[in-house]
This record gives sequence, structure tokens and C-alpha cells, in this order.
Amino acid sequence: QQQRNATSSMTILSSTKRNLALAAVLAVAFSVPGVQSFVPARLGSTSASPPAPALNVLQEPESSVATDEAQMSNQAVAVDGLNNMIGMNGIEPNQPNERYKAINLQAVDKIAEDHPEILPYIDDIKLAGLVFPFKASPYYVDELVDWKADNLKDDPFYRLIFPTMDMLEPHHQEKLYAARDSGDPKKLMDARAEIREDLNPHPAGQKELNAPKNDALTGVQHKYSETVLVFPAAAQTCHAYCTYCFRWAQFIGDDELRFAQKEADSLFNYLDEHKEVSDILMTGGDPMIMKTKSLAQYLEPMCDPDFLPHVKNLRIGTRSLSFWPQRFTTDSDADELIALLRRVREEGKRHIAIMAHLGHHRELAPQKFKDAVNRIQKEAYATIRSQSPVMRGINDDADVWAQKWRTEVQLGIIPYYMFMARDTGAQQFFDVPLEKAQRIYSDALRNTSGLIRTVRGPSMSCTPGKVEVTGVEEVLGQKAFILRFLQCRDEAWIGRPFFAKYDPKAIWFDDLEPLDGMELPWDENGLPRPIIPAIN
Repeated sequence: QQQRNATSSMTILSSTKRNLALAAVLAVAFSVPGVQSFVPARLGSTSASPPAPALNVLQEPESSVATDEAQMSNQAVAVDGLNNMIGMNGIEPNQPNERYKAINLQAVDKIAEDHPEILPYIDDIKLAGLVFPFKASPYYVDELVDWKADNLKDDPFYRLIFPTMDMLEPHHQEKLYAARDSGDPKKLMDARAEIREDLNPHPAGQKELNAPKNDALTGVQHKYSETVLVFPAAAQTCHAYCTYCFRWAQFIGDDELRFAQKEADSLFNYLDEHKEVSDILMTGGDPMIMKTKSLAQYLEPMCDPDFLPHVKNLRIGTRSLSFWPQRFTTDSDADELIALLRRVREEGKRHIAIMAHLGHHRELAPQKFKDAVNRIQKEAYATIRSQSPVMRGINDDADVWAQKWRTEVQLGIIPYYMFMARDTGAQQFFDVPLEKAQRIYSDALRNTSGLIRTVRGPSMSCTPGKVEVTGVEEVLGQKAFILRFLQCRDEAWIGRPFFAKYDPKAIWFDDLEPLDGMELPWDENGLPRPIIPAIN
């Protein structure tokens, strides 16, 4: 009996030691400036930790610019005059007066108060969440996750948000478990850093090849001649994080890994020098996490048609329609946001496109989503285009895509892209082989109308450019992938087909091999080869 008691005590002490190490790392992780610890009111405490300065954000007076999500989150939503710009315009008049509060890794336990089904997975989420950024929104947790699913971990919307140790390869799992079991917080933090470094935080040459050589442009990429990407410093987060996010390095508090543009003037100066640029793509993170006053630094000048007149199109990449559609309807500055977008369209004579990340037809069902879409289209006069990667266990099903595209067209959303999982983060957990992805795309299209065939894919956004897998055929007696560039660092390759050996296991462009007697259009570094003069 004494031996059993001693063994039990040792087990409890060992478990306590592991938990203390994990708790210590979590405490350090959430002491990083700009990372806030929020618990939604209906999930627990209504108090928030004091806001800290946002990382890489140009500090301005509060009265001038709100620069971080804590400031946005602490703004109460005024009921009076809600959506009063053009009446209610189809918005549900009795929408609850909600405000956004992020659920982070420290607060994940609170989800169990309303959704006890998560309890068996809490430890798994917390340990995996040391490597992969985790954040959820109350809207997403309550309205999209199917908590009554037979296997919760197989629900697409659970899988989309909640990290799991299964996302790591076995040797990384062993390293993280061993560090945790040691009870030493430093070993745990070191293991996390080593694993993250192995996960290719900046794929496709984003740091080395895409960033202009200009010290003032800390958050700008210019890969294709006509399009410039800008990563506003105040947009270095999202309303929630996808587990497969290829920009996960933006969210881990490492300045060396993130793109963050601190002010707009240097961007405008760059654009003035590059008259070939017609499109600006605002991305992040998510620009829609920004207060409208911050967003206006970039958009207000565009209300003047004589300002950078060669810039014709403004795109805003966002997940907010799925993660927090209230951004466009009931947030405290939603009216100002809609008005700003409309002014860019009407006064600035520019095209405004909301590039919505929509990966599953279930995202399109809630009334709050439909209200947000309605407002963007009818009041901001903006176009919504949808794009998403095809991900194993989330949407690797032709029926899911066909239903999504049908519903989008019915709502006036233009299907735009199906992407492949990028070579970063947990690619090995989510990847879909090129051959299967092409079959999903083709099967989905066959069951839809011509209005849906604006969509392109499956496409790899890789080092040489955007490579579309258009089919599998026999070429010169060999089974082959038929591919083409939708975009390329060398514009001469755009639209021109090329071939690669068929490989049912290939998941990325660097898995491809040339057909006998041919070569692929990129070199060993992934950069385009000089093109042979076209026959026609």
C-alpha cells in the first residue's frame, strides 16, 4: 500500500511539474506586447487585461488612430442609429448588441462552459497551441462548430480552428512531449522555437524575393508587376486563426518573421514610382481587424481620383465574413467602414473587391453572414470574390465545393480561386495531392452552371508564380500533368501550358519531374527559366 501511495504521489508530482511548465510558457507567450487575453462575456469574465502597445504599430494619439484589436474590442457598439446610413436595408433589426472578444489559448477552457464536448481535447489544444497560433471568435465557436458531431475532431470547423498535436510530424511531436515532460519551461520554449524554424515560416521566397529593397517598406511585397501587397502594421492579427494558415509567422510575436507596414506614405511614394501597378492588395493578418480610422490611412487618399490614378483596383483580403461578420453590420464603426468603401468607389472611381476567404458552404448559412454580404454589396457597392485552399478533412470533397459555389453565386459572390496547401506550417496534415485536387475541382464544376466557371484552380502559389493544374492526360505515351501559369515572375510564361510526369503523391510544385526529353519551366531555385520563343 505504501509503495502504491508513493507511486501515485510521484505521478501527481510529475503531472503537476508538466502542467506548471506549460503554464509558465503560456504566461510568457501572453506577456508579449500587443497580445491580449480576452474572454467573451458569455464565456466567463467580462473584464479584459489592460491593453498593451501593438507590435510594429506606428504609435499615434488615441484620438487620431486606433492601432490594435484591444482598442477595437473595448469599443461598445451603439444601438442608436445602427446601420442608419441607408436605413436597415435588409439587416435584421433585432440583432444582438455584440462586441468582439477574442478567445485565446489561455481562455480556451472557458469554451467548455457552453460546449463541454471540448473537454477531452483541451490538453491537446494547449500543447499544440504553443507551436501553432490559436485564436477563436465567439461567433465562430457558437455558430459554425458542430459540437454534436459524432467525432468532434473530424468536424471541418473544429479542425479549421483548434490545433492538435497530430498537425506535427512524429519527430516534432516527440520533441515537444519530451520538453513538456521535463517540467522545464526553457526547454519547452526552445523546443517550440526549433519546431517553428523547421516549419518554413516564409514560403515561396516571400522575404528573399518578394520584398522591395527599401528600408521604409517593412510590410510590402511586389512579386507580380501589376499588383502590390501591403501588410498594415495594425492588421497583424485576425478575428480568429486558421490552423492551416500559411502566414502563421505573422502571429507569433517574432519581428524577424513578420511583414508590417508602419505607415502609408512610404507605400504611396513607392507606388508613385511604379506606374505599372494597377492593383493594391491589402492583407495581413486581416485588414478588417483594423478600426476604420486606421484603415482610412490607406483608403482615404484613394477617394481622390487624381491621387495615384494608375491604381485602379483595391482588394482587401479578409476572413471576417466567416469569423466576425458583425464587422460590417453592428461593430461601433461599421457605418464608417461602409461609407469609406463606398467613397473609394463613388468618389475615387476605383474598383473595390472584398477577397473573402470562404472554404465551406456552411460558412454561408448564418443570417449574420448574409446581412454582412448584403451590406457590402448594396451600401458599399463593393464586389465580393471568394477563394480558399482545398484542405484534407475540411473541404476535400467535390460536393462541398459545388454547393459552396452555387450558394455564392446566388448571393452575388464571385467564385475566384481554389488554392493548394502551401509548403509551410502543418502542410503534411492538410495536404491534398495535386491529382485529387484537380479531380475535386473538375467534378465540382461539372455539376454547376456557367456562372460559376469564373473560378480558377487548383492553383499553387509557389516560388515561380501561380501554377494551375488543368488536367491529367497522356502526352507522348506518358501519363502527365497538364499545367499552366496563371501568374508568373516572368510574364512571358502566363497562360502557356507545360507538362510534368504524373505522380499521384505529388502535393507541391517541387515534387514534379519533367517528362522525358523536356524540362520544367523553373530552375533548381524555383525561378522561371528563360522561355523558348513561342511557336505561334
